[in-house]
Amino acid sequence: MLIRKLFKFENAHIVRNCTSDRCKRSIHGHSYKVELLLKASKLDHGQMVYDFGLLKGVIKELFDAFDHAICFWEQDDPAYIQACKTFSARWVSLPVSPSAEQFSRIFFYLAQQVLASTITQNGEGDVEVYSVIVHETDTGYAQSFLEDIENAQMGLLSLDQIHFSEQVQTEWSDPQMYEKLKQGMTFQNPNVELQVKL
Repeated sequence: MLIRKLFKFENAHIVRNCTSDRCKRSIHGHSYKVELLLKASKLDHGQMVYDFGLLKGVIKELFDAFDHAICFWEQDDPAYIQACKTFSARWVSLPVSPSAEQFSRIFFYLAQQVLASTITQNGEGDVEVYSVIVHETDTGYAQSFLEDIENAQMGLLSLDQIHFSEQVQTEWSDPQMYEKLKQGMTFQNPNVELQVKL
């Protein structure tokens, strides 16, 4: 079974080496919509794949880190990167170009890492990321699947290569959240007391 959770954020970028002159040479922004699709072959004690409320935690905070931020490819021109850091308190440095395609891979990867580091306590089953869809505009989107995350031709992804500005980190409920994720520390979902109506 699949469930789908929608996230929204505003973001600015340049996508180098693309065909469109406007896109590759000028900073521009989009109102992004990110659809996170989770799958499982069983339901939890609440008869859910994964409680939507749980997606308002670490995953939402990581996705929200991209809101009102500028994203840049770590291999872009050093002067441009420095300007982004100088003139924007909120920025995200990526190991890949910030295209819709790569954003779908980044968000898939981040959600995948959080789920793998989460201890569930309500009978959840084999919950995993099925797909991520990133809508860059009303008419264009990119969708990634597990094979896209593991595709070296599309660029290898690593938590160590995704960097969030200090301002972004201070806005998290736990400013050390990302470091804990990188270090393999676990996140624990709330313990649920089962109630049966007789």
